Amino acid sequence: MNLATGRATTVPMNASGSWTHVDNLLLTILIPTYNEAGTIVRLLEKVITAPYRKQIVVIDDGSSDGTAAIVERWCALRDSRQRVVLLRHSENRGKGAAIRMGLELAEGEITLVQDADLEYDPQEYPAIVEPIRLGTAKVVYGSRYMRRDKALPWTAHRVCVRVLNFAVRLFYGVRITDEATCYKVFRTDLLQSLDLRCQRFEFCPEVTAKLCRLRVAIHEVPIGYRPRSAREGNKIGWRAGLSSFWTMLWWRFAGLAPSAPASAAQVDEPRARQCMGLEPEIARRDYS
Repeated sequence: MNLATGRATTVPMNASGSWTHVDNLLLTILIPTYNEAGTIVRLLEKVITAPYRKQIVVIDDGSSDGTAAIVERWCALRDSRQRVVLLRHSENRGKGAAIRMGLELAEGEITLVQDADLEYDPQEYPAIVEPIRLGTAKVVYGSRYMRRDKALPWTAHRVCVRVLNFAVRLFYGVRITDEATCYKVFRTDLLQSLDLRCQRFEFCPEVTAKLCRLRVAIHEVPIGYRPRSAREGNKIGWRAGLSSFWTMLWWRFAGLAPSAPASAAQVDEPRARQCMGLEPEIARRDYS
């Protein structure tokens, strides 16, 4: 999106109808997943066909439903040189720990967090990536509440997000409309410098708080959103809201450590399984 005009930036397509590379940009996509066997393949298919060259890192956070095995089978059967890196926790440690683990392997200039539950559409990557690619932002949040054409209903979740938005304004003097959005995009070097400590759902409030403390502007752009219910697998409850509020309060006063690499929980052995297509020697460094 062009932040000056409010218009979407179009990523060009070639004659065959596939997305072209833009300035040779490499986008790292971190996909923390826990018991998403029912959606992970559909999500990966959507990510593969989305714009940009991509380094895809799936972090299985101790799933008990075979999610990791499904990813491995999908990689083995796929006729593609697109590399997918699969990391695994032997037990459930939380979304924050999973993101920190994946961040250690990030090679792209820009890093994006993608949930595996199909609530967010990868076809919207240009809206949230282009401001950073064009140099007009270092951080972009995709806001679910800025679209006037498809306004979301008032639910307990939306009320909780409204409270968290108020906390950001109260503690840091910054106005945002969707602190809890999954679609957070960063310059990779900036995200890696934040010395993240999060384990579970504190990732969102921790990065928001630290960015505000460091006076890094957070740009928001409107995105679509298809919420799912607890019956469909939504894992976020009221405890996550309380934890988020407390995390923002904590980082308002806690000291910020000097920039250092993220120190995630140790990666299981083998450290990473690289799921590749038919040409592994090429695919090892080919993100086309």
